Amino acid sequence: MTDPLPTAFGPALRAHLAARLERFPRRAVDPRTARPLGAAVALALLPGADGEPSFVLTQRAFHLSHHPGQFALPGGKIEPGENATEAALREMEEEIGVRAGPGDVLGLLDDYVTRSGFLMTPVVVWLAVAPPLTPDPAEVHAAHRVPFAALDHPDVPVLTPIPQSDRPVLSLPLVGTQVFAPTAAILYQAHEVLFRGRDTRVAHFEQPVFAWQ
Repeated sequence: MTDPLPTAFGPALRAHLAARLERFPRRAVDPRTARPLGAAVALALLPGADGEPSFVLTQRAFHLSHHPGQFALPGGKIEPGENATEAALREMEEEIGVRAGPGDVLGLLDDYVTRSGFLMTPVVVWLAVAPPLTPDPAEVHAAHRVPFAALDHPDVPVLTPIPQSDRPVLSLPLVGTQVFAPTAAILYQAHEVLFRGRDTRVAHFEQPVFAWQ
């Protein structure tokens, strides 16, 4: 039986989520084995319009050469001299204008190796007050606050077989469309670990073929 979560977005919920992340046996990928490029994404937790626990989901700008228009979490490459936390916080500020510090980081989820060649580290960031989201049009088309309750539906996640892989593609019905792995995989694991207290793994789920490049 898992510890019950406070319903209000506030210090008590933060403490519970941080404790669950601390207990979570995170799986890191050795970059010397996978040989991908290091990247980090910020899973920003913030109060929604009605105070419900929510996260920030972005849609990439349509003019970008890689993955235009796809839904994502704020993030990007880890620059020389940075760690994953520093990269995620920097990218969040650059992409949506939200500044946070190391003290706002609750912990990390499992690494996820993408088909496009990145070792992605998800960094969970707590934003006590919902800040204005100001997308940088050079990188981000739109930014959304999405309640975690959207993942409570019994049909979540959606698993779809594809002929190109022996693994199913994971997706989530969010913001009026289907959001696919890797973003959907990270969000699904976050919901399982943070709000259901389950050590659910997602690295084995496939990504859609359009995200392989």
